Amino acid sequence: MMDVASRAGVSQATVSLVLNDSPGVRLSDATRERVRQAAEELGYKLVRRGQRRAPADQNLIAFIADEMATDPWMSIAFDGAREKALEYGLTVCLTVTRGDPDAEAMILSQMGQQLLGIIYGTTLTRRAEPSPALFKHRTVLLNCYDGKRKLPSVLPGELVGGRVATERLIQAGRKRVALINGQEGLDASRDRLKGYRQALASNDISFDPALVRPGNWEPSSGYEMTQLLMALDSPPDGIFCANDMMAVGCFDALRELGLKVPDDVSVVGFDDREIAQFTRPPLTTLLLPHYEMGEIAAELLIDAAGGLKGGPTQIKVECTLVERDSV
Repeated sequence: MMDVASRAGVSQATVSLVLNDSPGVRLSDATRERVRQAAEELGYKLVRRGQRRAPADQNLIAFIADEMATDPWMSIAFDGAREKALEYGLTVCLTVTRGDPDAEAMILSQMGQQLLGIIYGTTLTRRAEPSPALFKHRTVLLNCYDGKRKLPSVLPGELVGGRVATERLIQAGRKRVALINGQEGLDASRDRLKGYRQALASNDISFDPALVRPGNWEPSSGYEMTQLLMALDSPPDGIFCANDMMAVGCFDALRELGLKVPDDVSVVGFDDREIAQFTRPPLTTLLLPHYEMGEIAAELLIDAAGGLKGGPTQIKVECTLVERDSV
């Protein structure tokens, strides 16, 4: 499956989802066809493992979130894990510990022998320092990773997503593509910037640091940075906003300047927040795949409990392009 993933240019998780015909997975037809073609060219035969069964007395998965902020990501990931667990007659219990190791140890001890494993999720994609209690059980990290890679983790494919977003603007004929990035120092901002730069290099477009501006994930910074970008001697004709909320502010600034989206400036966001459907015009964006990440995390635990051996691994899940009318 790693060979198929490499040949198709997708993650191993995407290969698994396509070849297993997993229901409800939001992948483009082009991605599905690319995976199937790569598998056929390599002569890959999918191994059907049959129904995985955990020990009868282990029927609980603990979903521990570091926080439940205004962003919906952990709630969405929990929904994905819960739906996957229900397929196997398992229950997922959600708890928020704010990173308190004593609280985590107490909660896990209360679950006793019923505990099948733990999904530990963080709202921000980041390096985490799992508490000692998590190493005593089957644990999968979600939207985070431990520095020594001792635990398996499931993360969004931020770098590839940044590249896809930028390439979409280039394919639309945009010659000067800007990036309004998130807060500096965060994994998501770093990887989306890397993807942006990769897309420019792949299309023989020189990197111009004046076209990259730091935001703070809020509409206000999208508005402010768009004003600064459009005041340049050579303003951009395409803007990649590293999240949808900054794209909302970007739209406001462009409208105030008398510019139309996408006639004058094309805009692509990231996350596929609900608001992306209701901007004017509706926003082309990248889906942040937390639902699929939750499903995959639960499946890794169920596989391990059913006896499928596998060492620590890091799975990156594709951020699918959602086409609307802003490009």
